[in-house]
Amino acid sequence: MFTPAEISKNYIAVAEKKTSTPWYKLLVLAVLAGAFIAFGAALATVVSADFSGSAASLVKGAVFPLGLILVVVCGAELFTGNCLLLAPAVNRDIGVKGLFKNLGTAYVGNLIGGVLIAVLVVFCGAVNPDAVAAAAAAKASLGFGEVLLRGILCNMLVCLAVWATMASKSTVGKILALYLPVFAFVACGFEHSVADMYYLSAGLMTGEGYGAPFASLTFGNSVLCLLAATIGNVIGGAAIAFAYNFVYGKRKKKLKVQSAEQANNIETQSADISTDEAAAAMSSVEDK
Repeated sequence: MFTPAEISKNYIAVAEKKTSTPWYKLLVLAVLAGAFIAFGAALATVVSADFSGSAASLVKGAVFPLGLILVVVCGAELFTGNCLLLAPAVNRDIGVKGLFKNLGTAYVGNLIGGVLIAVLVVFCGAVNPDAVAAAAAAKASLGFGEVLLRGILCNMLVCLAVWATMASKSTVGKILALYLPVFAFVACGFEHSVADMYYLSAGLMTGEGYGAPFASLTFGNSVLCLLAATIGNVIGGAAIAFAYNFVYGKRKKKLKVQSAEQANNIETQSADISTDEAAAAMSSVEDK
């Protein structure tokens, strides 16, 4: 098992790999991540259909981790988890260009994957359309600020889940480490932007125009919901990334100052040596 300090150090190598991967490979991995999260969301909708209230929340939370398990074990690029890259970028372990390339490509790819699975789920008839529309309408009816705050809380837990998986060297350990944080954010009703890509797009395909029960489910409300969740996810991910960076991250600025001081000391020592050598030479001439 790796310690938090070792995780922080090891993540630099992970960040460098993520930001140096060609964009077209990142895009494929991001589409897969969006699809994986959508699978978890679809499963959560199916198994919770006969439940209500807190029981439904618990059932959803119990099965939704499938998505992140597939992302971590199979390998994929998930926008929310990749918000941890903000810390290495601040430390200049990775470039800003690489950061935006990764996050931008991941977001677009996640959206493609989520919408693709939404289309397949809706038109294959495997999921009750009323349940899909109800889930999406519940999200679209929330206010911008409420979704923003739920997004912050959600990605704090998601990034903690990703961080915790890096403590383990085994597949089983990684799954156990991520399970409860993901369970918690789903059961609590927090907002995950990538999951919302699936929920909202699937809901719009089944519920728009249904009338009073799903009146909030419009394209405009869905876009605002997704925007608020995305901003909140970035803030929540940044909070975790910067917290661990503050405690365990290296300080390049401090190192540069130390290096400058060392250079000045070396120059001073060299000057002293040169002065001593000159004095010795003069003394030798005078003796002669």
